[in-house]
Amino acid sequence: MIGDMRHLRAFLTIARLNNFTRAASELHVSQSALTVQIRQLEDALGVLLFDRSKRRVALTQAGKEVLAPLERIVIDTEAVISHTRDMAGLRRGFVSVAVLPSLSAGLLPAVLQEFTKKHPAIPVQIKDMVAERVIDAVKKEEVDFGVGTRMKRDPELKTTPLFTDRLSAFVPKSHPLVRRSRITLRELTEHPLVLTSKGSSVREILEAALRKEKLSVLPAFEVNYMSTVIGLVKAGLGIAILPAVAENIQASAGITRVEIINPALNRTVEIIEKKGRSPSHAASSMLAALKRAAASY
Repeated sequence: MIGDMRHLRAFLTIARLNNFTRAASELHVSQSALTVQIRQLEDALGVLLFDRSKRRVALTQAGKEVLAPLERIVIDTEAVISHTRDMAGLRRGFVSVAVLPSLSAGLLPAVLQEFTKKHPAIPVQIKDMVAERVIDAVKKEEVDFGVGTRMKRDPELKTTPLFTDRLSAFVPKSHPLVRRSRITLRELTEHPLVLTSKGSSVREILEAALRKEKLSVLPAFEVNYMSTVIGLVKAGLGIAILPAVAENIQASAGITRVEIINPALNRTVEIIEKKGRSPSHAASSMLAALKRAAASY
């Protein structure tokens, strides 16, 4: 070890001022304490750093040779300290989140509005993905955390429930079912359905319910994006099964939500994190904003 930062700053200050008294005053320490620090640094390095006399203080040849390297150490260390303090104070940083498409268009905008207002210097990357990919991205540490659903336990993951979401049928207003407030899953299978792709949380929940009820369905259309699902429903091409939060993002005209019963289809939306990985200060602030927003769902 070559001493702590006090020793290095003491050396650099004396080298700049060529005077122990003025250096001690600038560093707000006694001259005797400053002398002790220099001696400790010299002992650690095994060389004499200054030639001292009553009239002058000058760097030795060894002192001249270590001046630039020690200067770089101090500059780099102070830059690291400043950077980490900025991250701790949320003046800089970065957050990356994997999230289900239904939530990226519904829940997330309000969260981002709050977060960016408080922390305008911190960029946020949103990756909207189906449930399987959300989990995969978290496990591979491609994102800070995910917001999605988990169909089975995974020892690599830590989850925190946010809210329970109910799946509903979304029908065009021209469809006879708009007069119904509820519909059974069996009745739904008798109509053309527009479904999200396999691997999505909605599709997995639906297929699990169909197996349990010994029902089958051949979708009229399978698509990846919720905006496409809603467009097809508006065009009268089928009935969609989507989370109730989709009601917040559907176009106001042309679509009605009908509750599904017998059985009710529910999903638990969770914060998904990798076990053993501590969130950054920026990610922790985003998580807190998510929990506050989810409380109203």
